[in-house]
Amino acid sequence: MEGVCVSLFPCNYIILVCMCLHDLEKTVPFLFLDRSAALEAKLKGNECFSKGEYPNALLFYSQALRLAPVDLDDLEINLVALLYVNRASTLQKMGLLLECLRDCSRALRVSPRYAKAWFRRGKANISLGKFEDAIRDLNISLKVEISSSGKRQIEVELKIALDKFKGMGSSGKKTNQNQSRSSWSYVTDEPDQVKLQCLLTTTKGRGMFFVEDVSEASLVHKEDPYAAIILKKCRETHCHFCFNELPADAISCASCSIPLYCSDRCQIQAGGQKFDRSSKSFNGLEGLADDLKNYMSDVLAGISTLDTGHIAEHRHECQGFHWPLILPSEVVLAGRILVKVIEQKKRTSADSNLIGFLDLSHNYIQLPPESKLEMHIYSIILLHCLQHFYRTELPISGIIVSKLVILLSQIQVNSMAVVRMQAPEVKGPAYKPGNALTSSLEQVKVGQAVHVAGSFFNHSCQPNIHAYFLSRTLYVRATEYILAGSELELSYGPQVGQWDCKDRQRLLEDRYSFTCQCTACSELNVPDLVINAYRCTKLNCLGVILDRTVTRCEKQKLKLLLDAPTVYSSSPHKQVEKLKDANISEVARRVFESDYKLEPQHCLVCDSYRDLEASCAATSQAESCYKRLQDAIASNEVPTNILLDAVRCTDLLRKIFHPYNKRIAEVEDNLAQAFSLVGELQAAIDHCKASIQILEKLYGANHVAIGNELIKLASLQILVGDTAASGSISRITAIFSRYYGSHADDVYPYLRHLKGSGDVEKS
Repeated sequence: MEGVCVSLFPCNYIILVCMCLHDLEKTVPFLFLDRSAALEAKLKGNECFSKGEYPNALLFYSQALRLAPVDLDDLEINLVALLYVNRASTLQKMGLLLECLRDCSRALRVSPRYAKAWFRRGKANISLGKFEDAIRDLNISLKVEISSSGKRQIEVELKIALDKFKGMGSSGKKTNQNQSRSSWSYVTDEPDQVKLQCLLTTTKGRGMFFVEDVSEASLVHKEDPYAAIILKKCRETHCHFCFNELPADAISCASCSIPLYCSDRCQIQAGGQKFDRSSKSFNGLEGLADDLKNYMSDVLAGISTLDTGHIAEHRHECQGFHWPLILPSEVVLAGRILVKVIEQKKRTSADSNLIGFLDLSHNYIQLPPESKLEMHIYSIILLHCLQHFYRTELPISGIIVSKLVILLSQIQVNSMAVVRMQAPEVKGPAYKPGNALTSSLEQVKVGQAVHVAGSFFNHSCQPNIHAYFLSRTLYVRATEYILAGSELELSYGPQVGQWDCKDRQRLLEDRYSFTCQCTACSELNVPDLVINAYRCTKLNCLGVILDRTVTRCEKQKLKLLLDAPTVYSSSPHKQVEKLKDANISEVARRVFESDYKLEPQHCLVCDSYRDLEASCAATSQAESCYKRLQDAIASNEVPTNILLDAVRCTDLLRKIFHPYNKRIAEVEDNLAQAFSLVGELQAAIDHCKASIQILEKLYGANHVAIGNELIKLASLQILVGDTAASGSISRITAIFSRYYGSHADDVYPYLRHLKGSGDVEKS
């Protein structure tokens, strides 16, 4: 393969690498199944439970469940089943009834004749108003309970359930069992996807094109990953399979106890392992009525019908030490891809030489030598780790190492960050004090995945499609009306309005080894001119003043405009008129003069001069003031003197920075948060609106970033009883529908909360 050294490293170097891995194996703490440690955690949980410290009890019981061997019986009661019931009792005390039900069902799949699990399940169903299920649970518990005191306790609860069931009539009938399961998937009413075609382009290589016209907000692509991995920082907070936040009743891998999952389904999907004793469920229960037997079978069946014929991505990591804790996420992801390739070839009886990995682009040739060396080292280490699973089937050879090096490079270029929208948990209606959302909504990276077809979409700094994730599934949606034959382009990083052109290009060059030549990076545009610009020294002039680095970048665009009209498929004159229509003349009129020389520190409208060195010095004091304000906001206490200083510094920055400079928008946003914290809500609204007005100049009025900011505004408007809140919410809904379709409420849970409070007047 071109550019790749296929020869092996010297044998002594390989030995050294393996020795280093062995040393890491001994120094990193691992969780192993340990009965004594599980019992110790159980005792601590019992102690906390008896004191009413339920969150701590939950923590200790969960820790014990991670450590307890699943097939270990203690005095005829399986330890894992006992721990599930203890945790279920804790969850019930905390009001988490669905989680309690799930833990009871897990206990019963391990120990079907465990009377206490049936009893606890029955009490939870009473609290949920599912009285028919509760009666069945308690009748089974009564049948399997052997102690007279236990039977009396069950009979008391059974009478309560029967009385309530009679009082409710038919409304207490059995509900769907699936309602108590974790919400691992999303039900949608999406139309069929539009037809796409992968074509070779002259400048970007392969790209995805529409076969027919596509309307705004149409779903154009949906794809599950070829392989995915959770990021290390999220290992204790998010499910290792679907990447959703872990619920209170999270479960771990039954073998190595390290990965955590949100549901039994995700656990099985990831590891391919199930443990239950349902075959023994009716031993000694010959007198049980048929309807109770059927009900018992339903409860114990759980997800046993789940097809596990797919390739379980975690199974090969369950051997000995847990090396995914040590290696970078990209390397672990490469291991999952390699294992999937091997297993697929086994199932299809294809040639197993592993020459054909994924048909994806890579940037190995452009990488610096130190990065290439690092990839070779990690490839050897990864192969050594996988040999624990494949033994002699996966020898370390030059071909395999070289293929893994290319695979690592492919992952670097093609993998996508699986993100979740991080928003605060708000309890109660949005019009109650303290429930206004003034902090920024942020996308948090939780995983990394390779989507093969999704990798064919090319980049643009002004994309016409938007990618997002539900669980681990990639969705791609058109954000504008696109004609047949047009290319679909998404953003690989910061878009226009987030960073200026030079910074975007630097990131793309460093990360993906290409120089962006999209329209936004080739033509003059208002956002790139104003985002970091200084204002003109003349009071009423809106002209921008650029520093030297930005001027250099914009000069290249201007040169393309005047010297290479074929790039735009029209004459320079027509392009100038087009740009004038784009409001550039408002901030940079002189660039259209035929003899104009773009220079730094001079206004692009009136040619006034500004000393940028002196201006930068003047802003340093203001920046330190804003740092104090941000620290105060983080502590939820904003002293009056700090707030007043920030307001004065804002006036100073407005005299130095251009009115559309993004820094002004950020300052206005900080002030909105600060005024909200001190209770001056109208001032907070005014500063929030000022921030949005600037961001609309940078992004456009219908960009998803504006939707994020409008959530803050609507939240404040609801809090003060402003009737304009309904208009803000309508606008938010329209923007998010454009980017997320019917999934908007799933991506932004806070939006559902906001809609529910938008038509409520302040009490």
